[in-house]
Amino acid sequence: MTTTADLSGKTVLVTGATSGIGVPTATALARMGARTVIVARDRTKGEATAAQIKRETGNDAVELLVADLSSLAEVRRLAADFKAAHDSLHVLVNNAGAYNAGRSTTVDGYETTFAVNHLAYFLLTGLLLDTLKASAPARVVNVSSTAHVRAHINFDDLQGEQRYGGTGAYGQSKLANVLFTYELARRLAGTGVTANCLHPGVVRTNFGKSNGGFVGGAFAVFQVVGRPFFITPEKGAETTIHLAASPDVEGVTGAYFDKCRQRESNAESRDEAVAKRLWEVSEQLTRAGAAAGAAS
Repeated sequence: MTTTADLSGKTVLVTGATSGIGVPTATALARMGARTVIVARDRTKGEATAAQIKRETGNDAVELLVADLSSLAEVRRLAADFKAAHDSLHVLVNNAGAYNAGRSTTVDGYETTFAVNHLAYFLLTGLLLDTLKASAPARVVNVSSTAHVRAHINFDDLQGEQRYGGTGAYGQSKLANVLFTYELARRLAGTGVTANCLHPGVVRTNFGKSNGGFVGGAFAVFQVVGRPFFITPEKGAETTIHLAASPDVEGVTGAYFDKCRQRESNAESRDEAVAKRLWEVSEQLTRAGAAAGAAS
């Protein structure tokens, strides 16, 4: 499905915009005329991607912000930098994600997969909500995954300190994306800001290869062997683009999409009590992270 819309005069922010489905997502939105702000962890790569998008779309209104989303302080700085330069935000695409085979922790002391894939979404969105509301109609698009289907939120071991597995941690983080989206949509009712999430498909990217060693090699082999069955990043970006720009989903909120169609997510993702508890825990963790950063 190809989404076409006129986004002239609109401002969009896309995280994880220098690899995977992030590049075609940002490129498509820029091609529709949006002022497109991309977020990258590496400045050199970000500058190259911004230049590429400008070249391919003819849209010079492509800007770069640099932030490491594993750090809550950097997420806060990213939001502050965006708001210092822009007084409107019509589409926020939370796309940046990570898979970590071995347990590691961020500068805030949180397990990295949970921090990057969920807490960064939660905190960045919260910090930009006032701008989104002032720009309504506006949209929040959270990239999740079908990996959420067999996952469970383990509130007794959210950080994987007792037991850690890369696949389990990733699935939990993607389930958190869905729960967060649904709870956000409920809290935004009547504001003109919608929130939806999606599975992009099994995409041919470099995802997971940064783990190095056996795991990184396994991801590389998996990509080669499975290549005939994988979709391109361009195809994988279609649902994100659809939710970000299509008039067909105007006003649609609190939904999970796959292949540009609304689907049913797993049972736990639809449990409002779990969603509320995750929201409260996420607030506590992001506040604690901010306090730790201020004290260091």
